[in-house]
Amino acid sequence: MIFFPLPFPAFICGVAEFSASFSAVPVLQSPHMSLHKYDWEILAMCCFAIYLAYLGRNGPWTAHHIAGTVLIAAGYVGWLIARLQIREFFTPRAEARGLVTTGIYSKIRNPIYFFGTVIFLGIVLYASVPLWGLLLVLLITLMQFFRARNEARVLEAKFGDAYRQYRAKTWF
Repeated sequence: MIFFPLPFPAFICGVAEFSASFSAVPVLQSPHMSLHKYDWEILAMCCFAIYLAYLGRNGPWTAHHIAGTVLIAAGYVGWLIARLQIREFFTPRAEARGLVTTGIYSKIRNPIYFFGTVIFLGIVLYASVPLWGLLLVLLITLMQFFRARNEARVLEAKFGDAYRQYRAKTWF
């Protein structure tokens, strides 16, 4: 049996509802989770890329290939769920449009960064690249850390105590 922290349909699907959580700050309690055309395209392209990598790889599957594939797949699923849950609040720059405090965001403040790093680590393992690949993952991790810190400043400036309470209850 596969374990999900919440019942699967409730974790993936929902209706957007705003309420005052922690204070009078609007917080997205249950983000709309339907897949849009572009989400299906992202999923299809990822599956196609994995299929091509599988076909293009010469030789037998080693422990590195299996571990890398598992990390890529798990990272992509986590990244996609996080991306769907943040939906309308997602921006490439640090902007404080609202707080998402449910779903995966109730445990991890920056799941898109976290799972993105997991994907890169999986790619490095799958490709069996030497030390430079691990250095690349370290560089990406440092970049994600500094981006997350910048976003935290922006969110704290806008939401104050509500964000500080949320930050105290979550990881990264």
